Amino acid sequence: MTQQQADIVIVGGGMAGLACASAMAACGLQIVVLDKTIPQGPDSWGEAFDPRVSAITRASENILKHCGAWEFIQSQRIAEYSAMDVWDADGTGNVQFHAEEAAVDYLGHIVENRVTQYGLYLACLQHDNVQVLAVGMSELSQEGAGWLIELDNGEQLRPSLVVGADGANSQVREQAGLETREWDYDHNAIVTTVTTEKPHGNVARQPFLTTGPLGFLPLRANSADKKSNISSIVWSAEGERAEELMAMDEAEFNRALGFAMEGRLGSILTSDRRFSFPLRQRHAIDYVADGLALVADAAHTLHPLAGQGINMGFLDVAVLAEQVCSSVAKGLSPGEPMALRRYQRRRKGHNLLMMSTMEGFKRLFGAEPMPVRLLRNTGMKILNGHRLAKGHILKHAMGLSGELPDAAKPGLIADF
Repeated sequence: MTQQQADIVIVGGGMAGLACASAMAACGLQIVVLDKTIPQGPDSWGEAFDPRVSAITRASENILKHCGAWEFIQSQRIAEYSAMDVWDADGTGNVQFHAEEAAVDYLGHIVENRVTQYGLYLACLQHDNVQVLAVGMSELSQEGAGWLIELDNGEQLRPSLVVGADGANSQVREQAGLETREWDYDHNAIVTTVTTEKPHGNVARQPFLTTGPLGFLPLRANSADKKSNISSIVWSAEGERAEELMAMDEAEFNRALGFAMEGRLGSILTSDRRFSFPLRQRHAIDYVADGLALVADAAHTLHPLAGQGINMGFLDVAVLAEQVCSSVAKGLSPGEPMALRRYQRRRKGHNLLMMSTMEGFKRLFGAEPMPVRLLRNTGMKILNGHRLAKGHILKHAMGLSGELPDAAKPGLIADF
């Protein structure tokens, strides 16, 4: 077997893995990203929207700027959102959040995942010390004090640091023996792109139904289109209901979706092909081992009801890169154990808080006893009139709370 030289190997060339490579490039070490496929550019995308989109927070936008990806992302069709409308479909509770309540112009952007991924790929290409290889990892094994990576093409790598950015079913996590705590939500998420009778007005909407939350995320076919009526949906539904929705023809599905939205955007005119995937919460008990770290979905997955998954992942990446570059600047190894433990300490508490909060929301809105329903509806009404409390919540929603890595800091964004 032949061996390639690499100081840091990142397994997974999705958004988190490419962001990690770009953020770590400043440390000057040789970085290799492994993935079986290389991201494809706009010429291969066609007119249809990617059914996978993300709500990119202000903190994540700052990280993407730091990585050098935002200029490309901003040149594509993206949609800023300036308000959020959340309501209880079985009651009268309704909370509306507006950007001005947090003294900002907008809360975030809805971006197709392929746009973000390709922007990060282009950013990686700007660094001579970063390679993105179209090859997968076949095996990871511990050899002495380090790790040996065997590639699908028969080559080997012996890096000082391995980063697992290979998603929820992480091969790195499994082969490194890092255990998780996990459980099924007993929900499936249905995603597609729809056009509605009325424009979305740059508002992200989410009714909580008894069968699960429904997210409407604003899109634009042209970033300058101020009256777009295109949205991406994420409909979380219990197993039997999800099967029913997937079995419907387009007209039936559109009627069911319009009914679930209470006609707030008028009729659903069209819907693209639907995709469904099961929802499961996972959290790695440890994010790190000697010379190894997990980021993003490899370390944690949660319910998509607040769209925080990739934003948590980008914060993981920024903190890990900060710790690794600090170690290298002191003449230490990129896999220096104290730095990796510091990364885990800085991110684990924040991630657990976010995951427990989302779990609490899911259970609160899934509860059917009348006293609980009355309490949550009353609470939503009170919150809707409390500007200071809403501003605090928006700060969390934009990712600008807690200890931030330098790459995520607000800069010119208003101080709260």
